[in-house]
Amino acid sequence: MPNRREFLKAGTVVTAGMFADRLAFAGSRQAPAIVRRQVSVGGRRIRVVDVHAHSYFVPPVVDVVRGTPFASKVAVKQEALGPQRIGPLDQRGIDVQVLSVNGFSMGFWWYAADRDLAARIVRTQDEYLAAFCRSYPERFVGLSSPSIQHPELAAEQLDYAVTKLGLKGVAIGGHVDGARLSEPRFHPFWAKVQEMGLVVFMHPNGSEHALRPGFFDGSRGGLTNIIGNPLETTIALTHLILEGTLDRFPGLKICAAHAGGYLPSYLGRTNVACDRGNANCANTKAPGEYFKQQILIDTMVFSDEGLRHLVAEAGANQVVYGTDIASSSVGEGGWPDTLDIVLRSQHLSDAEKEAILGGTVARLLRIA
Repeated sequence: MPNRREFLKAGTVVTAGMFADRLAFAGSRQAPAIVRRQVSVGGRRIRVVDVHAHSYFVPPVVDVVRGTPFASKVAVKQEALGPQRIGPLDQRGIDVQVLSVNGFSMGFWWYAADRDLAARIVRTQDEYLAAFCRSYPERFVGLSSPSIQHPELAAEQLDYAVTKLGLKGVAIGGHVDGARLSEPRFHPFWAKVQEMGLVVFMHPNGSEHALRPGFFDGSRGGLTNIIGNPLETTIALTHLILEGTLDRFPGLKICAAHAGGYLPSYLGRTNVACDRGNANCANTKAPGEYFKQQILIDTMVFSDEGLRHLVAEAGANQVVYGTDIASSSVGEGGWPDTLDIVLRSQHLSDAEKEAILGGTVARLLRIA
């Protein structure tokens, strides 16, 4: 089994050196030990799986995009993956974290790259992520982030990422450089995902493709994230439903970040959309039915009533625990943790709590 030393050797020499320095520093300081939280339901220890977590910075990609228009996308160094990610998991009670690569405030920027550059970016990112997960096989699993703008290439990338690298699923944005995920040209990608039986984690990037440029500029409260992200997810899911993509590929399982956007909270209006004149819908079922079969949503609603409503609309087996952790910092600019909201819920059975906190994701991602 690959160990931490092998992970340090993965990627470029620069990357390996960076990780070696980080490990040496971590070993030299006297940091207080974090007691690993043990989460139990009904008196029985359960495994908690976080489906929504990121790596914003992939050091080897800096060399790949140097001298290209994409160099600025990775110029701002965020925290790279390393052993410091373990502490927050132990503190929160997370046993396994599902990692996806997502550029900080820039989303899936490689969707604008040509075929050759996109191939090198995705290969580098996937190999980096897979090497890190192999170094901590009991704590992390990873998702591939293929270049969907080249659907046939994306299918090849998935094959390599899953069968050769051991990644567990797919991470995508809510659009492909402005194009709808439901467009027929992306069918080869969806067909490959369905053929391989992979779960797709969909994460938005502020609805910039759907709003006029600068729409949220200067607004208080970070509205690109607060409003823009759930709005993008709402639009993407609605297209996939009403334009018939989910019917065409009935085996698809899509996990939508941020509790599925606004759609689960306003399903009544969407459910009657196709009953009105000239709606021209391609779906064969009411939109709400897709949430009970093909669409999963994470728990990031931060209230007991919000969680109750999600379960009422989609079912407990379609709701999964997520944190949006992107670094080793706990509570610094991050989101509230919903783990205890699930544990304290009076609306859920013990079996439903276990499914939400890890059982469903572990089964779908085939986490041993």
